[in-house]
Amino acid sequence: MKKRNLVIFFSIVLIIYSVANVFLYFKGLIAFEGIAGRAAYDIIYIFMALSFLAGKILERVSSSIVADILNVTGGFWLAFILYSTLFILVADLARLLSGLAGADPGPGFRQISYLLSFSLSALLIAAGFLNTLSPVIRRYDISLDKKAHTSGIRIAAVSDVHLGSVVRRNSLRALSRRLKEISPDMILFLGDLIDGEIGPVIRDDLLDSLKIPEGVKYVFAIAGNHEYIGGHNKTIPYIESKGIRVLKDEIISLEEGIELAGRKDRDSERFTGSGRKSLGELLGGAHAGSPIIILDHQPPYNSGGENADGDIVLSGHTHRGQMWPLNYLTGSLYKVSYGYKKIKNTHYIVSSGFGSWGPRVRLGSRSELLDIRISFNSVSSD
Repeated sequence: MKKRNLVIFFSIVLIIYSVANVFLYFKGLIAFEGIAGRAAYDIIYIFMALSFLAGKILERVSSSIVADILNVTGGFWLAFILYSTLFILVADLARLLSGLAGADPGPGFRQISYLLSFSLSALLIAAGFLNTLSPVIRRYDISLDKKAHTSGIRIAAVSDVHLGSVVRRNSLRALSRRLKEISPDMILFLGDLIDGEIGPVIRDDLLDSLKIPEGVKYVFAIAGNHEYIGGHNKTIPYIESKGIRVLKDEIISLEEGIELAGRKDRDSERFTGSGRKSLGELLGGAHAGSPIIILDHQPPYNSGGENADGDIVLSGHTHRGQMWPLNYLTGSLYKVSYGYKKIKNTHYIVSSGFGSWGPRVRLGSRSELLDIRISFNSVSSD
């Protein structure tokens, strides 16, 4: 049933992608009439339209620079489809309303409005690309009314790096610099450290570019859905080979008297056939009264979901929509789609992520790291 649902989902996505490409193709014929030759237009358009799918297929067969170029190109094309379609629909609506009002916009209106739509889309994408290159540090201060063996702990939390064909060494160097700025006691990777296929990462041993700052005592991670998409039996061992402990439905006690619980991703069953533990099962071994931090890549849905029963839950996955107006979609799906919210006695923090999926473009969201400073009401020597 789950495999059938997956086939249905990707079939729907492919249909939407195909319809959008056909729609823009014919609008482009109008926009570039008399400006570009039909043969050149067709060749360029077909290349752009097929680049994303071709890149993913080629990457799966054999990782190469060609596959990287196709993935980067295809990612930008996805963003171009989104914004060009939105702008052209607005232009068509304006032309329709003008006609209904008896105002003739003129024979050249369609071509000019479509050219303007494509130009504005390109400018927005360029701005969104530059935006992804300047990650910010978001600070959260949380006080817990619990005892620990320390007065406080400083955590750097990073989600959704999506290391692969698109996010490369320079991004990890930038991440290393930001981690040094935070100067944390512990670093937590909240899933999707790897984008999917491990080939582009292993080819240049990309994760080797990540430098852990001095003074960091713990480095832990959980797997996100993309680690499972790329094959968890390959991605997780690679991450752990770099000294990053991946928690797989397990809870560990830190010297500071803190319980750290790392969940398997919600989609793990789809790819492995094995589901994850319930929160009750996972937290059953926690020491009573100890502060509990839960790492769960995907935040809880608006509809139903388990009660956390932990003090802090750290998640990512949503990218805060990554590109406006998709943030409205993520906001409708999750109890906390971005930022901080306290539900009952649990503090939820959801990051927009450090990297990006598909388009190397962020509009309406920022690439970020979390600087989480946790204080405890008293220090226990037990």
